Amino acid sequence: QVQLVESGGGSVQPGGSLRLSCAASGSIFSMNSMGWYREAPGKERELVVLSLRIGFTKYADPVKGRFTISRDNAKNTVYLQMSSLKSEDTAVYYCFADNDGNRYWGQGTQVTVYS
Repeated sequence: QVQLVESGGGSVQPGGSLRLSCAASGSIFSMNSMGWYREAPGKERELVVLSLRIGFTKYADPVKGRFTISRDNAKNTVYLQMSSLKSEDTAVYYCFADNDGNRYWGQGTQVTVYS
């Protein structure tokens, strides 16, 4: 069982930046994939970024060029650096990890971009 704990959410004005963290209870080095989803009010959960262990990374079109995922294997932590934030980025952001056919989720962290 893998536990994921997100942090770093908050409120920011348009154009601002936030860095989300996802700390895992075990080694992330062995995870087949990790990434982030988000769920905005009244909308379905959508993929933000998927990062495979083999080195492939896919970003959703709305965040390309603005968001960056990174890993710190020593800290078992995945980060999502978000820049040039827009009001449409407002959502609850969920970290996930895939391993041995299982998907694990964090509890989510709220990001609010307000004018």
